[in-house]
Amino acid sequence: MKSELGDRAILQHIAYAIKEIENYIANSSYQDFQSNSMMQFATVKQLEIIGEASN
Repeated sequence: MKSELGDRAILQHIAYAIKEIENYIANSSYQDFQSNSMMQFATVKQLEIIGEASN
């Protein structure tokens, strides 16, 4: 099924999701990420959004 959004809008959603991930993990170590379930969940959610948009 073809999306109602155009390619540009889809790419903008993906770019926004990437920027959100960058914001979540900025100034954090891997250990910080491992110990912060909220950061993990938010990152995974944005990755899901990227996956759905790129499908």
